[in-house]
Amino acid sequence: MTDDSIGPDGDGHQDDGNGAHEEHGTQDGHAGHGERPGQEGQDGLRNARRIPAPRFAADDLDLAMMPLPSVPPLPGPVPPPDTAPVPSPPLRPEPEPPHRVLKALLGAWALAACSVEETEAVEAHLTECAACADEALRLRDAVGLLHTDRSLDLDPTLRGRVIEACLSRRPAAIPVPDWASPYEAETARLDALLRDIGSAEWHAPVRLKWFESEQETGRRTTVAGVIGHLMTVDGLIGTALDIDVPLGDGHLGAGTGWPLSPTARTEAYWSANRLPPTRAVHEPWRAQSHTLIRTVSFAGRRVSELSVSYGDFALPMHDALLDRAFECWVHGGDIADAVAYPYGTPSAPHLNRMIDLAARLLPATLAERRRTGLAGPARHLVAAGSPGRSLHLEVEGSGGGDWYVPLDSPAALGSPAHAVAQVALDGVEFCRLVAGHVSPEEAAAGQQGDREAIRDVLFAAASLSRL
Repeated sequence: MTDDSIGPDGDGHQDDGNGAHEEHGTQDGHAGHGERPGQEGQDGLRNARRIPAPRFAADDLDLAMMPLPSVPPLPGPVPPPDTAPVPSPPLRPEPEPPHRVLKALLGAWALAACSVEETEAVEAHLTECAACADEALRLRDAVGLLHTDRSLDLDPTLRGRVIEACLSRRPAAIPVPDWASPYEAETARLDALLRDIGSAEWHAPVRLKWFESEQETGRRTTVAGVIGHLMTVDGLIGTALDIDVPLGDGHLGAGTGWPLSPTARTEAYWSANRLPPTRAVHEPWRAQSHTLIRTVSFAGRRVSELSVSYGDFALPMHDALLDRAFECWVHGGDIADAVAYPYGTPSAPHLNRMIDLAARLLPATLAERRRTGLAGPARHLVAAGSPGRSLHLEVEGSGGGDWYVPLDSPAALGSPAHAVAQVALDGVEFCRLVAGHVSPEEAAAGQQGDREAIRDVLFAAASLSRL
């Protein structure tokens, strides 16, 4: 049987078994002898030379649609995955931190600032170490003081109470007169405020307000300008005591040639300084207040009745220092409002004295307003020392009390039996009225009786204010 396959020599010939090769076809495509019929085309296709197909350009093919060549697997058998869990080595317990480390963590533990691990370690240590347990207890108590709902500002009466306690154990060799103690207390409170504020706050704007010509008026200045105003008007006390007082540009003098009216004196001081006042005014004001207190303390009782001139009126020394204490408190509050500083009221005994001074000045002020047509006429003619109509001034709250203001004559004696009207005010609100910080229409909380008398007294109280 003839073998139609290609021989091992690869040239299209096959061995006939006798060592000869039989040629099945020629180069021109004619069949040789021994071919079977119908086999010519089939053998031609089998023996034809294979020509590669034409190549396409790379951009003619959709490379994304071409199949990726298969990657033959790596030789050798692939071991099956080992699903058995690998045993982890046993955990060793962490060593306990040393004592010095745990002791250093007590502060953070008391503030609840430790991690969970640190907290557990510290608390475990506290059960074994008595010294650290005591320290932790003290730290927890200290932390409790940091979380308080109370104000951290010092009590404004603290200084006075400390000095009083000290003096009760060791009295001063030369004590401050009782009538000068309000001025000493208020200048000390204002001095503490001024020491707490920064340099920039000395230039904070402050509006001074008072009542003039039946209406509120004011003047803009700075914190340093307010202290210059207080220092200049306090100089009236120094002039009466014949001591040197600081004036314009820091020069010292006895005050001769300067106006006595507080307003004119302040304007002269502000004009005499080439530059606006700065914090440099603090020290001369403080030194002057100490000098005034020291002078009246050494002078004794005889100086309390010394007359202090304010230009249009005069006050005895004990009332003049009380007036300056009132002004120091009022303007200290103005400064505190300008720099957002907590500032309380005077102590109840001192506030009561300030209210009493204003109540004692009301009859003369009312008579002056009546003389200029700003108040209603007197209803009764009374002799000096005789009772006449009066108004019951009831001041409530700290430093309050009852005063009966004569209405018809400054020399008359007010009495409950002749009261024709009553006005009730809070103590601080009455002082704000006297300082010109609130209008008469807004001041009275309760009114009863003669409406004209009530109006005259309220406007007289407001007219006590000044720069």
